[in-house]
Amino acid sequence: MHSTQPQFPVANDPLGEMLHQLRLDGSLYCRSELSGNWSLAMPVLPDKMMFHIITAGQCWLQVDGEPARLLNTGTLALIPHGQGHTISSDPVLPSIPLFEAGVQKISERYETLEITGPGDKTELTCGLMCFDQFAGKQLIQQLPTLLLVDQLEESSERWLSSTLEFITHEARYLKPGGETIITHLADILVIQMIRHWMEQSSEASKGWIGALRDKHIGIALRAIHHQPQNNWTVNSLAQECGMSRSGFSAHFKQQVGSSVKNYLTQWRMNLAYQRLKQKSEPLIILAEELGYNSEAAFSRAFKRVMGVSPSGI
Repeated sequence: MHSTQPQFPVANDPLGEMLHQLRLDGSLYCRSELSGNWSLAMPVLPDKMMFHIITAGQCWLQVDGEPARLLNTGTLALIPHGQGHTISSDPVLPSIPLFEAGVQKISERYETLEITGPGDKTELTCGLMCFDQFAGKQLIQQLPTLLLVDQLEESSERWLSSTLEFITHEARYLKPGGETIITHLADILVIQMIRHWMEQSSEASKGWIGALRDKHIGIALRAIHHQPQNNWTVNSLAQECGMSRSGFSAHFKQQVGSSVKNYLTQWRMNLAYQRLKQKSEPLIILAEELGYNSEAAFSRAFKRVMGVSPSGI
């Protein structure tokens, strides 16, 4: 075992640090007021997440392959893997596709839906979003088919209600900076659900999430995340963790599900993709900042991982 003191000690909340860096992309919200008999079929949306928050009344939610569940006021439901599902006043009713139900587009990020009929009224806010980041996708892959939060503390319920009112107002009257506000609030809502799951589920101690918390592998992941430009090797990362090369390599693959080299390349290419989406910059500069000695080597790695050349972004 190496005795080198790690430069990247495990943070008190390494997962919280990672969640802080995540940003949602392509958020869209729909506020619905539904009464009588109704049943809405949500489409399959690969690489997207959808959440439903019941703000008044109750409804049934049925995700493909899962039993129907009754959602009461204050429940948050997250469908993280884009699976088709149905929300309804009664799970035995035939459903109609959401896009055929009379949705009204108010702005680019906000829609409304009203269905009237005799019976109790249900009000809900739905959101559609995705993580367009490698870390986000790593996290989402580990989440269950359906994530429910239905027992929040009283203080959380007040905060949730205020947050939903703020989102509704900003989306409806989209003022300068409104989309940024909405996106950040959506981050908070989804992170609240994910955090609740992590606190309650034993599955959160496994896989990539468990690796972030691991006293050895967590150090290596933080080193890669914080300094991707370094000439990291299995040997140098093993030294950071105070482990032997072979022990570290095996433990990393077991925890993360990927080799050290593959994970490092994936992380770098994701950073490059995000940078290229945001602005145009010389590839040689980007290559050097991500640890590559030449533009050609960087471009080859980018195309191998992302499927397109960096010039095509």
